[in-house]
Amino acid sequence: MRASLIQIAVDEGESPVSRRQRAAALVRAQAGADLVVLPELWTTGAFAYEDFGREAEPLHGPTYETMASAAADAGVWLHAGSIPERAASADGSAPDDGTLYNTSLVFSPSGELAAAYRKIHRFGFDQGEAVLMGAGREPVTVPLPGTTLGLGTCYDLRFPELFRALVDAGAELLVLPAGWPERRRAHWTLLARARAVENQAFVLACGTAGTHAGVPQAGHSIVVDPWGEVLAEAGAGEEVLTVDLDPAKVAATREQFPALKDRVLGLATPRR
Repeated sequence: MRASLIQIAVDEGESPVSRRQRAAALVRAQAGADLVVLPELWTTGAFAYEDFGREAEPLHGPTYETMASAAADAGVWLHAGSIPERAASADGSAPDDGTLYNTSLVFSPSGELAAAYRKIHRFGFDQGEAVLMGAGREPVTVPLPGTTLGLGTCYDLRFPELFRALVDAGAELLVLPAGWPERRRAHWTLLARARAVENQAFVLACGTAGTHAGVPQAGHSIVVDPWGEVLAEAGAGEEVLTVDLDPAKVAATREQFPALKDRVLGLATPRR
């Protein structure tokens, strides 16, 4: 499997409309990859709280349309990062209670929506995203040919129980878009490797470059294998990080070092 992580720069001088078109061009340029990943809230910036309401869109809004077309044109599975979603009624014809969500979109190579994931753990400590957006409730996995994706978003990385739930649901590649700040970059690398080691899974963590509302971004998107080895890591600026990985390595690792079989806590029926 060839995976390309697009570490796009988010800066205040570029409009969301312009950035959508630029991101779509970058996705189309990855034709030949199997999976392409964009970061969290790249249309607005993860720390641009004042823009969330103004730029929020329905699930099937302009980012959906642009990314569905780009996925189909490139013929790739596309994790299109996340958008500020304004919830709508089931048929999309009218708003429901107006709740905002930090929602990730995954498209198939034909441009169909394969999954949507509303971020469960909201960042902000009683401010920012934590009060402006609603919380998702359900872990989400996405079956791909030969493997299964498990979805998380940015702050989710600090909560290992989510990723264990994803592994229990069959996930082998843990995909995490983020808008992670530079001042905590050491945690980004440490936690990405920890989630890979403890779950014996690949971790594909795609961050942003640039500055969000005055907050410098960490960049340094990273791909980690099931042993915790870093297969590829980006720098601080905008770039596309491409890596070839073998999904069969997950099963091989779990067979060679079967630590997951020795779990006791957290199981529905503890082993005796």
